[in-house]
Amino acid sequence: MNRTKGDEEEYWNSSKFKAFTFDDEDDELSQLKESKRAVNSLRDFVDDDDDDDLERVSWSGEPVGSISWSIKETAGSSGSNQEGREQFKSRNSFSSYAQLPKPASTYSLSSFFRGRTRPGSFQSLSDALSDTPAKSYAPELGRPKGEYRDYSNDWSPSDTVRRLRKGKVCSLERFRSLQDKLQLLEEAVSMHDGNVITAVLIFLKRTLSKEILFRELEVRQVALRHLIHFLKEIGDQKLLLDLFRFLDRTEELALSHYREHLNIQDPEKRKEFLKTCIGLPFSAEDSVHIQDHYTLLERQIIIEANDRHLESAGQTEIFRKHPRKASILNMPLVTTLFYSCFYHYTEAEGTFSSPVNLKKTFKIPDKQYVLTALAARAKLRAWHDVDALFTTKNWLGYTKKKAPIGFHRVVEILHKNSAPVQILQEYVNLVEDVDTKLNLATKFKCHDVVIDTCRDLKDRQQLLAYRSKVDKGSAEEEKIDAILNSSQIRWKN
Repeated sequence: MNRTKGDEEEYWNSSKFKAFTFDDEDDELSQLKESKRAVNSLRDFVDDDDDDDLERVSWSGEPVGSISWSIKETAGSSGSNQEGREQFKSRNSFSSYAQLPKPASTYSLSSFFRGRTRPGSFQSLSDALSDTPAKSYAPELGRPKGEYRDYSNDWSPSDTVRRLRKGKVCSLERFRSLQDKLQLLEEAVSMHDGNVITAVLIFLKRTLSKEILFRELEVRQVALRHLIHFLKEIGDQKLLLDLFRFLDRTEELALSHYREHLNIQDPEKRKEFLKTCIGLPFSAEDSVHIQDHYTLLERQIIIEANDRHLESAGQTEIFRKHPRKASILNMPLVTTLFYSCFYHYTEAEGTFSSPVNLKKTFKIPDKQYVLTALAARAKLRAWHDVDALFTTKNWLGYTKKKAPIGFHRVVEILHKNSAPVQILQEYVNLVEDVDTKLNLATKFKCHDVVIDTCRDLKDRQQLLAYRSKVDKGSAEEEKIDAILNSSQIRWKN
């Protein structure tokens, strides 16, 4: 069909279609955002605190939240969504949304002032363009009843125990009767989970009297052991003593009472407390330990007071050269013995601080006494005392060195305290085992001991190998050469 130029201009100017431009889209988007802000601004006129005083009604006059309103709301929503989609397909301009027919029960007064939107409506489209999502005020009608059980605590004992085992929060207050509480404990024990058993026991400890709790746990040994361990961990000595007394466990009762001395810091008060523990029904071995503990602390108090006075006076040489670094109070027996050997080694046996007195009073074995005294005197470099410690006399008057701990340990302690080589060689020679003697002599560079031992063993090859380890031109090298050149020795190799 042929048209003139004028007809074509009139056709295009009168057409209901117009070309797409980016400016048109921007205008449409801006209008949508403007409408959204206008609707949201209506919220400022409604006070949230007055919700309880106002009754919300829909366009049809039904109260919002009622059953009839919910049914109509659901039906109207599906119808309005379908109708809105069909009109959206036929119209593309923003103005077409304002001409959509309003369903009878789709909007309520409350939703209008609150800015609540429905799917497919103009408000839901504007909500998609905003940063803040729309707030829904519709009631929840379809939540399963099982979801409310967490809050109603409607759980059986077995379910409660399973939830506790999974680490979920679960209140035990609903179990009020003794039968329910015991059933809960039985379920916890059957699960073999210590944490769950302890949690239930804490609940029973809080809600039951001591007599009932002890009576029921007496026939439930697993739960009883958990409770005893729990009370020891938290330090509830009073309840623990009551429990042992109820169970007639006298020895455990005495030991639990004895442990309370650890909480007493004052030495005099601790001594008096230990004195009260002596008569408790301990075993025979434990009774000896309790008596020794009391006697030791009693002596420590006397020694500490006396030595503090001597140290402050400054008239004793040992305290001037070696000031005390710590108090002796509440120290173990071995530490007390070392202290006495260090500061009071030469005192007479009749004094409380004498090492010999301590040895006899507490029946310290010879090995322990020699080992402790050796460490103390070697630290002071009192080599004469060390020599006297191992020197014994027989009934004929002959002297002999003897060490109940073995001379190999004596050598190691002396070397640790930087003993001279002459002292080390003397005690290395006293080691009976030849291989041990050679190893110690080589390790601590006791050359004369190595040379003499190799000569006695007639081991020429080992002596030649050791010759390369001594300094050239030294007296040890000359001694080795003289032995190697001797014609009186019959070498094995």
